[in-house]
Amino acid sequence: MHHRLKDDLSSFDAILDQARAMAGAYLETLDQRPAAATLPPELPPIALPARGEGARAVLRRFERDYAALLSGSPGPRYFGFVTGGGTPASLAADWLVSTYDQNTQRNGDTCASTIELQAVDMLRQLLGWPAEWTGACVTGATMANYVGMALARQWVGLHYDRDIAADGLQGLPSIPVFAGSAHSSTLKALSMAGLGRNAVQTLPQLPGREAFDVGALEQRLRERGDQPSIVVASAGTVNTVDFDDLAAIAKLKQRYRFWLHVDAAFGGVAGASEPRRALMAGIEAADSVTVDAHKWLNVPYDCAVAYTAHLPLQVEVFQNHSAYLPAPEPLPDHFLHLTPENSRRFRALPLWMGLLAYGREGYADVVECNCEAARYLGELIAADTRFRLAAPVRLNVVCFAPVSADAQAIAVLQKAMHKYGTAYLSPSILHGEPILRAAICNWRTTRDDIDLAFAALQRLVSR
Repeated sequence: MHHRLKDDLSSFDAILDQARAMAGAYLETLDQRPAAATLPPELPPIALPARGEGARAVLRRFERDYAALLSGSPGPRYFGFVTGGGTPASLAADWLVSTYDQNTQRNGDTCASTIELQAVDMLRQLLGWPAEWTGACVTGATMANYVGMALARQWVGLHYDRDIAADGLQGLPSIPVFAGSAHSSTLKALSMAGLGRNAVQTLPQLPGREAFDVGALEQRLRERGDQPSIVVASAGTVNTVDFDDLAAIAKLKQRYRFWLHVDAAFGGVAGASEPRRALMAGIEAADSVTVDAHKWLNVPYDCAVAYTAHLPLQVEVFQNHSAYLPAPEPLPDHFLHLTPENSRRFRALPLWMGLLAYGREGYADVVECNCEAARYLGELIAADTRFRLAAPVRLNVVCFAPVSADAQAIAVLQKAMHKYGTAYLSPSILHGEPILRAAICNWRTTRDDIDLAFAALQRLVSR
Protein backbone atom coordinates (compact mmCIF):
# COMPACT_ATOMS: atom_id res chain seq x y z
CA MET A 1 0.00 0.00 0.00
CA HIS A 2 1.29 3.45 -0.94
CA HIS A 3 2.65 5.21 2.13
CA ARG A 4 0.24 8.16 1.84
CA LEU A 5 -2.73 5.79 1.69
CA LYS A 6 -1.32 3.86 4.64
CA ASP A 7 -0.89 7.06 6.66
CA ASP A 8 -4.39 8.25 5.78
CA LEU A 9 -5.91 4.92 6.73
CA SER A 10 -4.32 5.13 10.15
CA SER A 11 -5.69 8.67 10.66
CA PHE A 12 -9.07 8.16 8.97
CA ASP A 13 -11.06 9.45 11.94
CA ALA A 14 -8.98 12.62 12.14
CA ILE A 15 -9.48 13.22 8.41
CA LEU A 16 -13.24 12.87 8.74
CA ASP A 17 -13.23 15.13 11.80
CA GLN A 18 -11.33 17.75 9.81
CA ALA A 19 -13.86 17.52 6.97
CA ARG A 20 -16.69 17.77 9.50
CA ALA A 21 -15.15 20.93 10.94
CA MET A 22 -14.88 22.46 7.46
CA ALA A 23 -18.50 21.59 6.70
CA GLY A 24 -19.63 23.00 10.03
CA ALA A 25 -17.78 26.26 9.45
CA TYR A 26 -19.38 26.61 6.01
CA LEU A 27 -22.91 25.95 7.29
CA GLU A 28 -22.51 28.22 10.30
CA THR A 29 -21.50 31.15 8.08
CA LEU A 30 -24.16 30.71 5.37
CA ASP A 31 -26.10 33.77 6.54
CA GLN A 32 -22.98 35.94 6.34
CA ARG A 33 -21.42 34.33 3.25
CA PRO A 34 -22.01 36.06 -0.10
CA ALA A 35 -24.89 34.35 -1.87
CA ALA A 36 -22.62 33.90 -4.88
CA ALA A 37 -18.85 34.09 -4.85
CA THR A 38 -16.96 36.57 -7.01
CA LEU A 39 -14.21 34.64 -8.77
CA PRO A 40 -10.79 35.96 -9.77
CA PRO A 41 -10.20 36.42 -13.52
CA GLU A 42 -8.32 33.14 -13.74
CA LEU A 43 -7.53 30.24 -11.45
CA PRO A 44 -4.10 28.77 -12.22
CA PRO A 45 -3.64 25.09 -13.10
CA ILE A 46 -2.04 22.80 -10.53
CA ALA A 47 0.83 20.44 -11.20
CA LEU A 48 0.05 16.86 -10.19
CA PRO A 49 2.36 15.91 -7.29
CA ALA A 50 4.49 12.81 -7.62
CA ARG A 51 4.25 11.66 -4.00
CA GLY A 52 0.98 13.24 -2.98
CA GLU A 53 0.30 15.51 -0.01
CA GLY A 54 -2.03 13.33 2.01
CA ALA A 55 -5.68 13.94 2.78
CA ARG A 56 -5.29 16.32 5.72
CA ALA A 57 -2.85 18.58 3.87
CA VAL A 58 -5.13 18.70 0.83
CA LEU A 59 -8.13 19.56 3.00
CA ARG A 60 -6.14 22.46 4.44
CA ARG A 61 -5.10 23.54 0.95
CA PHE A 62 -8.69 23.55 -0.28
CA GLU A 63 -9.89 25.48 2.75
CA ARG A 64 -7.11 28.04 2.35
CA ASP A 65 -7.34 28.56 -1.42
CA TYR A 66 -10.88 27.71 -2.49
CA ALA A 67 -13.43 27.63 0.33
CA ALA A 68 -14.00 31.38 0.01
CA LEU A 69 -14.76 30.94 -3.70
CA LEU A 70 -17.79 28.72 -3.11
CA SER A 71 -21.27 30.14 -3.52
CA GLY A 72 -23.73 30.24 -0.66
CA SER A 73 -26.20 28.23 -2.76
CA PRO A 74 -27.48 26.13 0.18
CA GLY A 75 -28.34 29.38 1.98
CA PRO A 76 -31.58 31.33 2.31
CA ARG A 77 -30.91 34.09 -0.24
CA TYR A 78 -29.63 32.15 -3.23
CA PHE A 79 -32.55 32.84 -5.57
CA GLY A 80 -30.81 31.96 -8.83
CA PHE A 81 -31.96 29.26 -11.25
CA VAL A 82 -34.11 26.82 -9.21
CA THR A 83 -31.91 25.85 -6.30
CA GLY A 84 -32.93 24.17 -3.08
CA GLY A 85 -30.64 23.67 -0.12
CA GLY A 86 -30.04 20.48 1.81
CA THR A 87 -32.26 19.78 4.79
CA PRO A 88 -30.43 18.42 7.85
CA ALA A 89 -31.75 14.90 7.25
CA SER A 90 -30.91 14.83 3.55
CA LEU A 91 -27.46 16.35 4.10
CA ALA A 92 -26.61 13.77 6.76
CA ALA A 93 -27.84 11.05 4.43
CA ASP A 94 -25.70 12.37 1.60
CA TRP A 95 -22.59 12.12 3.74
CA LEU A 96 -23.50 8.51 4.43
CA VAL A 97 -24.03 7.83 0.72
CA SER A 98 -20.33 8.41 0.07
CA THR A 99 -19.36 6.36 3.10
CA TYR A 100 -21.54 3.40 2.19
CA ASP A 101 -20.51 3.71 -1.49
CA GLN A 102 -23.20 1.33 -2.74
CA ASN A 103 -23.76 0.61 -6.42
CA THR A 104 -27.55 0.79 -6.44
CA GLN A 105 -28.57 -2.27 -8.41
CA ARG A 106 -30.70 -5.29 -7.61
CA ASN A 107 -27.81 -7.67 -7.08
CA GLY A 108 -29.02 -9.35 -3.92
CA ASP A 109 -26.07 -7.98 -1.94
CA THR A 110 -27.43 -4.64 -0.69
CA CYS A 111 -30.71 -3.05 0.37
CA ALA A 112 -29.94 0.06 -1.72
CA SER A 113 -32.40 -0.78 -4.49
CA THR A 114 -35.15 -1.42 -1.93
CA ILE A 115 -34.50 1.99 -0.34
CA GLU A 116 -34.75 3.61 -3.78
CA LEU A 117 -38.02 1.82 -4.52
CA GLN A 118 -39.42 3.03 -1.18
CA ALA A 119 -38.18 6.58 -1.73
CA VAL A 120 -39.72 7.02 -5.18
CA ASP A 121 -42.97 5.50 -3.93
CA MET A 122 -43.10 7.83 -0.90
CA LEU A 123 -42.53 10.79 -3.22
CA ARG A 124 -45.36 9.55 -5.43
CA GLN A 125 -47.58 9.39 -2.33
CA LEU A 126 -46.54 12.91 -1.28
CA LEU A 127 -47.57 14.35 -4.63
CA GLY A 128 -50.73 12.27 -5.02
CA TRP A 129 -49.65 10.58 -8.25
CA PRO A 130 -51.01 7.22 -9.51
CA ALA A 131 -50.11 4.07 -7.58
CA GLU A 132 -49.32 2.16 -10.78
CA TRP A 133 -46.49 4.51 -11.74
CA THR A 134 -42.95 3.33 -11.14
CA GLY A 135 -39.92 5.56 -10.76
CA ALA A 136 -36.16 5.55 -10.84
CA CYS A 137 -33.62 8.04 -9.53
CA VAL A 138 -31.43 9.81 -12.07
CA THR A 139 -29.05 12.75 -11.84
CA GLY A 140 -31.45 15.57 -12.68
CA ALA A 141 -34.24 16.85 -14.90
CA THR A 142 -32.11 16.56 -18.03
CA MET A 143 -31.65 12.84 -17.55
CA ALA A 144 -35.25 12.34 -16.42
CA ASN A 145 -36.46 14.16 -19.54
CA TYR A 146 -34.13 11.97 -21.58
CA VAL A 147 -35.70 8.85 -20.08
CA GLY A 148 -39.13 10.20 -21.02
CA MET A 149 -38.09 10.97 -24.60
CA ALA A 150 -36.37 7.59 -25.01
CA LEU A 151 -39.55 5.82 -23.88
CA ALA A 152 -41.68 8.00 -26.15
CA ARG A 153 -39.39 7.14 -29.06
CA GLN A 154 -39.80 3.42 -28.36
CA TRP A 155 -43.57 3.79 -28.09
CA VAL A 156 -43.74 5.58 -31.44
CA GLY A 157 -41.66 2.81 -32.97
CA LEU A 158 -44.25 0.22 -31.96
CA HIS A 159 -46.76 2.02 -34.18
CA TYR A 160 -44.48 1.33 -37.13
CA ASP A 161 -43.70 -2.25 -36.02
CA ARG A 162 -40.15 -1.20 -35.22
CA ASP A 163 -38.13 -1.89 -32.09
CA ILE A 164 -36.20 1.37 -32.16
CA ALA A 165 -34.04 0.38 -29.19
CA ALA A 166 -32.81 -2.60 -31.21
CA ASP A 167 -32.92 -1.35 -34.80
CA GLY A 168 -32.70 2.45 -34.61
CA LEU A 169 -34.67 5.22 -36.28
CA GLN A 170 -33.44 4.71 -39.83
CA GLY A 171 -36.19 4.84 -42.42
CA LEU A 172 -38.93 6.01 -40.07
CA PRO A 173 -40.87 9.21 -40.70
CA SER A 174 -39.99 12.22 -38.56
CA ILE A 175 -41.64 12.32 -35.15
CA PRO A 176 -43.10 15.69 -34.17
CA VAL A 177 -42.81 16.88 -30.58
CA PHE A 178 -45.46 19.45 -29.64
CA ALA A 179 -44.60 21.75 -26.73
CA GLY A 180 -45.10 25.27 -25.45
CA SER A 181 -42.46 26.63 -23.08
CA ALA A 182 -40.36 23.48 -22.99
CA HIS A 183 -37.24 23.68 -20.84
CA SER A 184 -33.91 23.62 -22.65
CA SER A 185 -33.15 20.25 -21.06
CA THR A 186 -35.96 18.76 -23.14
CA LEU A 187 -34.21 19.96 -26.29
CA LYS A 188 -30.98 18.40 -25.05
CA ALA A 189 -32.86 15.17 -24.31
CA LEU A 190 -34.31 15.12 -27.83
CA SER A 191 -30.81 15.60 -29.21
CA MET A 192 -29.45 12.71 -27.16
CA ALA A 193 -32.40 10.48 -28.07
CA GLY A 194 -31.77 10.97 -31.78
CA LEU A 195 -35.12 12.68 -32.32
CA GLY A 196 -33.43 16.03 -32.82
CA ARG A 197 -33.91 19.45 -31.29
CA ASN A 198 -35.71 20.56 -34.43
CA ALA A 199 -38.42 17.96 -33.85
CA VAL A 200 -40.07 20.46 -31.49
CA GLN A 201 -43.03 22.26 -33.00
CA THR A 202 -43.70 25.15 -30.66
CA LEU A 203 -47.34 25.78 -29.86
CA PRO A 204 -48.68 29.33 -29.38
CA GLN A 205 -48.90 30.50 -25.78
CA LEU A 206 -52.01 31.84 -24.14
CA PRO A 207 -52.03 35.66 -23.87
CA GLY A 208 -49.65 36.80 -21.13
CA ARG A 209 -48.91 33.20 -20.17
CA GLU A 210 -46.24 30.55 -20.68
CA ALA A 211 -48.91 27.84 -20.96
CA PHE A 212 -49.71 26.69 -24.49
CA ASP A 213 -53.03 26.89 -26.31
CA VAL A 214 -54.58 23.41 -26.05
CA GLY A 215 -56.85 24.23 -29.00
CA ALA A 216 -53.76 24.72 -31.17
CA LEU A 217 -52.44 21.36 -29.96
CA GLU A 218 -55.67 19.65 -30.91
CA GLN A 219 -55.49 21.13 -34.39
CA ARG A 220 -51.95 19.74 -34.86
CA LEU A 221 -53.01 16.34 -33.56
CA ARG A 222 -56.05 16.30 -35.85
CA GLU A 223 -53.77 16.98 -38.80
CA ARG A 224 -51.65 13.99 -37.79
CA GLY A 225 -54.61 11.63 -38.09
CA ASP A 226 -53.60 8.16 -36.86
CA GLN A 227 -49.88 8.98 -36.88
CA PRO A 228 -48.26 9.03 -33.41
CA SER A 229 -46.88 12.20 -31.85
CA ILE A 230 -45.12 13.28 -28.66
CA VAL A 231 -46.49 16.06 -26.45
CA VAL A 232 -44.33 17.71 -23.77
CA ALA A 233 -46.31 19.64 -21.17
CA SER A 234 -45.00 21.83 -18.36
CA ALA A 235 -46.10 21.50 -14.76
CA GLY A 236 -44.31 24.63 -13.67
CA THR A 237 -42.34 26.61 -16.26
CA VAL A 238 -38.97 27.87 -15.08
CA ASN A 239 -39.69 31.58 -15.48
CA THR A 240 -43.18 31.95 -14.02
CA VAL A 241 -44.16 28.49 -12.69
CA ASP A 242 -47.00 28.38 -15.20
CA PHE A 243 -48.86 25.11 -15.78
CA ASP A 244 -50.15 23.75 -19.04
CA ASP A 245 -53.77 22.60 -18.83
CA LEU A 246 -53.08 18.97 -18.09
CA ALA A 247 -56.76 18.11 -17.64
CA ALA A 248 -57.60 19.39 -21.12
CA ILE A 249 -54.58 17.63 -22.61
CA ALA A 250 -55.64 14.40 -20.87
CA LYS A 251 -59.03 14.57 -22.60
CA LEU A 252 -57.29 14.77 -25.97
CA LYS A 253 -55.69 11.38 -25.29
CA GLN A 254 -59.15 9.85 -25.64
CA ARG A 255 -59.26 10.91 -29.31
CA TYR A 256 -55.69 11.24 -30.51
CA ARG A 257 -52.58 9.09 -30.46
CA PHE A 258 -49.73 10.74 -28.57
CA TRP A 259 -47.26 10.13 -25.77
CA LEU A 260 -47.65 12.67 -22.98
CA HIS A 261 -44.50 13.64 -21.12
CA VAL A 262 -44.93 16.10 -18.24
CA ASP A 263 -41.92 18.10 -17.10
CA ALA A 264 -42.74 18.75 -13.45
CA ALA A 265 -39.10 19.27 -12.50
CA PHE A 266 -39.81 21.69 -9.69
CA GLY A 267 -43.43 22.80 -10.09
CA GLY A 268 -44.64 19.28 -9.43
CA VAL A 269 -43.51 19.53 -5.83
CA ALA A 270 -46.22 22.16 -5.29
CA GLY A 271 -48.48 19.11 -5.01
CA ALA A 272 -46.97 18.44 -1.59
CA SER A 273 -49.38 21.14 -0.42
CA GLU A 274 -52.93 19.88 -0.85
CA PRO A 275 -54.41 23.26 -1.92
CA ARG A 276 -51.87 23.46 -4.78
CA ARG A 277 -52.53 19.97 -6.14
CA ALA A 278 -55.37 21.11 -8.41
CA LEU A 279 -52.72 22.73 -10.62
CA MET A 280 -51.79 19.23 -11.77
CA ALA A 281 -55.27 17.84 -12.34
CA GLY A 282 -54.97 15.48 -15.29
CA ILE A 283 -51.35 14.47 -14.68
CA GLU A 284 -52.55 10.90 -14.12
CA ALA A 285 -52.88 10.64 -17.93
CA ALA A 286 -49.14 11.19 -18.38
CA ASP A 287 -46.98 8.43 -19.83
CA SER A 288 -43.78 9.80 -18.28
CA VAL A 289 -43.05 12.51 -15.72
CA THR A 290 -39.94 14.34 -14.53
CA VAL A 291 -39.56 15.66 -10.99
CA ASP A 292 -36.39 16.93 -9.31
CA ALA A 293 -35.45 16.27 -5.70
CA HIS A 294 -32.54 18.74 -5.61
CA LYS A 295 -34.84 21.67 -6.24
CA TRP A 296 -37.92 22.25 -4.07
CA LEU A 297 -37.49 19.01 -2.10
CA ASN A 298 -34.17 20.38 -0.80
CA VAL A 299 -32.11 17.25 -1.37
CA PRO A 300 -28.41 17.88 -2.13
CA TYR A 301 -27.30 17.67 -5.76
CA ASP A 302 -27.81 15.48 -7.66
CA CYS A 303 -31.14 13.68 -7.59
CA ALA A 304 -34.27 13.55 -9.73
CA VAL A 305 -36.92 10.91 -10.40
CA ALA A 306 -38.21 9.72 -13.76
CA TYR A 307 -41.70 8.23 -13.41
CA THR A 308 -43.53 6.22 -16.03
CA ALA A 309 -46.69 4.18 -16.54
CA HIS A 310 -44.85 1.89 -18.98
CA LEU A 311 -42.35 -0.23 -17.05
CA PRO A 312 -41.99 -3.02 -19.69
CA LEU A 313 -41.23 -0.39 -22.34
CA GLN A 314 -38.57 1.07 -20.06
CA VAL A 315 -36.87 -2.32 -19.86
CA GLU A 316 -36.93 -2.59 -23.65
CA VAL A 317 -35.03 0.68 -23.93
CA PHE A 318 -32.51 0.45 -21.09
CA GLN A 319 -31.88 -3.26 -20.68
CA ASN A 320 -28.25 -4.17 -20.14
CA HIS A 321 -27.35 -7.85 -20.11
CA SER A 322 -24.09 -9.76 -19.97
CA ALA A 323 -22.83 -12.99 -18.47
CA TYR A 324 -22.21 -11.49 -15.03
CA LEU A 325 -25.33 -9.29 -14.84
CA PRO A 326 -28.94 -10.29 -14.06
CA ALA A 327 -31.24 -10.84 -17.02
CA PRO A 328 -33.64 -8.03 -17.98
CA GLU A 329 -36.96 -8.37 -16.19
CA PRO A 330 -39.82 -5.86 -15.84
CA LEU A 331 -39.27 -5.34 -12.11
CA PRO A 332 -39.68 -1.87 -10.58
CA ASP A 333 -36.41 -2.12 -8.62
CA HIS A 334 -34.28 -3.66 -11.39
CA PHE A 335 -32.58 -0.31 -11.92
CA LEU A 336 -29.80 -1.70 -14.11
CA HIS A 337 -32.44 -2.01 -16.83
CA LEU A 338 -34.40 1.18 -16.13
CA THR A 339 -32.01 4.13 -16.52
CA PRO A 340 -29.08 5.17 -18.73
CA GLU A 341 -26.60 4.43 -15.93
CA ASN A 342 -25.21 1.02 -15.07
CA SER A 343 -23.16 2.07 -12.06
CA ARG A 344 -25.46 4.21 -9.93
CA ARG A 345 -24.78 6.27 -6.80
CA PHE A 346 -27.03 5.59 -3.79
CA ARG A 347 -28.67 8.97 -4.42
CA ALA A 348 -32.08 7.82 -3.20
CA LEU A 349 -30.96 7.72 0.44
CA PRO A 350 -31.12 11.52 1.03
CA LEU A 351 -34.59 11.57 -0.55
CA TRP A 352 -35.68 8.60 1.59
CA MET A 353 -34.39 10.16 4.82
CA GLY A 354 -35.83 13.58 4.04
CA LEU A 355 -39.30 12.21 3.30
CA LEU A 356 -39.35 10.17 6.48
CA ALA A 357 -37.85 12.95 8.59
CA TYR A 358 -40.33 15.69 7.60
CA GLY A 359 -43.34 13.87 6.13
CA ARG A 360 -46.32 15.42 4.39
CA GLU A 361 -46.61 18.33 6.80
CA GLY A 362 -42.96 19.28 6.57
CA TYR A 363 -42.87 19.50 2.78
CA ALA A 364 -46.26 21.22 2.61
CA ASP A 365 -44.85 23.82 5.02
CA VAL A 366 -41.76 24.39 2.84
CA VAL A 367 -43.98 24.91 -0.21
CA GLU A 368 -46.32 27.32 1.55
CA CYS A 369 -43.54 29.29 3.28
CA ASN A 370 -41.67 29.73 -0.02
CA CYS A 371 -44.85 30.77 -1.84
CA GLU A 372 -45.60 33.28 0.91
CA ALA A 373 -42.06 34.67 0.67
CA ALA A 374 -42.46 35.07 -3.09
CA ARG A 375 -45.84 36.76 -2.64
CA TYR A 376 -44.25 39.18 -0.16
CA LEU A 377 -41.36 40.00 -2.48
CA GLY A 378 -43.86 40.59 -5.28
CA GLU A 379 -45.75 43.05 -3.08
CA LEU A 380 -42.56 44.95 -2.24
CA ILE A 381 -41.64 45.21 -5.91
CA ALA A 382 -45.13 46.27 -6.98
CA ALA A 383 -45.18 49.00 -4.31
CA ASP A 384 -41.88 50.56 -5.47
CA THR A 385 -42.32 52.77 -8.54
CA ARG A 386 -38.75 52.05 -9.64
CA PHE A 387 -39.65 48.41 -10.38
CA ARG A 388 -42.30 46.50 -12.28
CA LEU A 389 -43.52 42.93 -12.00
CA ALA A 390 -43.04 41.14 -15.30
CA ALA A 391 -45.54 38.39 -14.47
CA PRO A 392 -48.00 37.48 -11.73
CA VAL A 393 -46.44 35.71 -8.75
CA ARG A 394 -48.06 32.30 -9.18
CA LEU A 395 -46.07 30.21 -6.71
CA ASN A 396 -42.46 30.67 -5.65
CA VAL A 397 -40.85 32.63 -8.49
CA VAL A 398 -40.86 36.42 -8.89
CA CYS A 399 -40.10 37.94 -12.31
CA PHE A 400 -39.39 41.66 -12.37
CA ALA A 401 -37.27 44.45 -13.79
CA PRO A 402 -36.45 48.08 -13.11
CA VAL A 403 -38.89 50.35 -14.94
CA SER A 404 -37.69 51.29 -18.45
CA ALA A 405 -34.46 49.32 -18.01
CA ASP A 406 -32.95 47.81 -21.16
CA ALA A 407 -31.02 44.55 -21.35
CA GLN A 408 -27.71 46.21 -20.53
CA ALA A 409 -29.08 47.98 -17.44
CA ILE A 410 -30.61 44.73 -16.17
CA ALA A 411 -27.33 42.88 -16.74
CA VAL A 412 -25.48 45.58 -14.79
CA LEU A 413 -27.95 45.31 -11.90
CA GLN A 414 -27.71 41.51 -11.84
CA LYS A 415 -23.91 41.67 -11.74
CA ALA A 416 -24.03 44.34 -9.03
CA MET A 417 -26.32 42.17 -6.90
CA HIS A 418 -23.95 39.26 -7.45
CA LYS A 419 -20.98 41.33 -6.31
CA TYR A 420 -22.91 42.91 -3.44
CA GLY A 421 -23.51 39.41 -2.15
CA THR A 422 -26.73 39.77 -0.16
CA ALA A 423 -28.78 37.72 -2.61
CA TYR A 424 -28.26 36.06 -5.96
CA LEU A 425 -30.76 36.46 -8.83
CA SER A 426 -30.83 34.99 -12.33
CA PRO A 427 -31.21 37.04 -15.49
CA SER A 428 -33.77 35.69 -17.94
CA ILE A 429 -35.99 36.52 -20.89
CA LEU A 430 -39.79 36.55 -20.65
CA HIS A 431 -41.96 37.20 -23.71
CA GLY A 432 -38.90 38.64 -25.42
CA GLU A 433 -38.11 41.10 -22.62
CA PRO A 434 -35.06 40.92 -20.31
CA ILE A 435 -35.94 40.37 -16.64
CA LEU A 436 -34.55 39.31 -13.30
CA ARG A 437 -36.06 36.34 -11.53
CA ALA A 438 -35.97 35.19 -7.94
CA ALA A 439 -36.76 31.50 -7.42
CA ILE A 440 -37.41 30.87 -3.72
CA CYS A 441 -36.94 27.16 -3.03
CA ASN A 442 -34.88 26.97 0.14
CA TRP A 443 -36.26 25.62 3.42
CA ARG A 444 -34.24 28.27 5.32
CA THR A 445 -35.71 31.35 3.59
CA THR A 446 -37.72 33.71 5.81
CA ARG A 447 -39.44 37.06 5.44
CA ASP A 448 -36.29 38.67 6.89
CA ASP A 449 -34.28 37.29 3.96
CA ILE A 450 -36.73 38.88 1.54
CA ASP A 451 -36.36 42.23 3.32
CA LEU A 452 -32.57 42.03 3.11
CA ALA A 453 -32.64 41.12 -0.58
CA PHE A 454 -35.08 43.86 -1.51
CA ALA A 455 -33.17 46.47 0.48
CA ALA A 456 -30.05 45.54 -1.51
CA LEU A 457 -31.99 45.95 -4.75
CA GLN A 458 -33.24 49.37 -3.66
CA ARG A 459 -29.75 50.56 -2.76
CA LEU A 460 -28.30 49.43 -6.06
CA VAL A 461 -31.08 50.95 -8.17
CA SER A 462 -30.67 54.26 -6.34
CA ARG A 463 -27.05 54.59 -7.38
